[in-house]
Amino acid sequence: MIDKELCIGCGDCLPVCPVGAIRLEAEYAEIDEEMCVECGVCYRAKRCTVEAFKQAPDLPWPRIVRRVFSDPNAAHSTTTGGWGRGTAEMKSNDVTGRYKRGTIGIAVEVGRPGVGETIRNIEKIAAPFARLGVEFEPLNPLTSLMEDTKKAIFKEDVKNERVLSAIIEFLIEPSRLEEVMEALEESSAAATETVFSVSMINRLDPDGSIPNMEALKKLGYRASPNAKINLGLGRPKADA
Repeated sequence: MIDKELCIGCGDCLPVCPVGAIRLEAEYAEIDEEMCVECGVCYRAKRCTVEAFKQAPDLPWPRIVRRVFSDPNAAHSTTTGGWGRGTAEMKSNDVTGRYKRGTIGIAVEVGRPGVGETIRNIEKIAAPFARLGVEFEPLNPLTSLMEDTKKAIFKEDVKNERVLSAIIEFLIEPSRLEEVMEALEESSAAATETVFSVSMINRLDPDGSIPNMEALKKLGYRASPNAKINLGLGRPKADA
């Protein structure tokens, strides 16, 4: 929140907000509560010379959903107990063993960078995958907000909450890659007010090559070879 007793209306804070939720109204800066994702950037940036920005230590449910998905310092204490928009994905695969050879992990990150999205619209993006019968990652905090994981239907009380970004995660067999990419096109049509990026997660082949890249190319998609690589240094080491 902005303390209007302190705000001098200089406007220096406007470019700080990643979703453009701060605006000048009359003589003061104001936060659009509907657009705000509770990321805390405006408070932590210390851009305000009169320290007019205040951050509530606690937020009520369901408003707290915004903070735990948007502020990297906030933990999902009421759901998974972790931090961030999703799981650690492949970054901790040496310990979790989540992604094994012969499977493909799909991660659809919605809202990043600097656009955000409501849970209601994330539901529309996830629905085409649910219709394929995929199993959404149970340790993903987004999955914990679903009332029906088979249909990707979210709890009614969180649907109007807006987050900076969230990640839809699931595993598939390589033989299902084509139908998942078709579902992705349907998801793209539903994402009219946001952006999303897609990750294909694979265990590298013994020669260091990335599996399924050629299959993706034949479907008409060009995947960047740049990747996050797990070096296998974690302990205890999982059987993956």
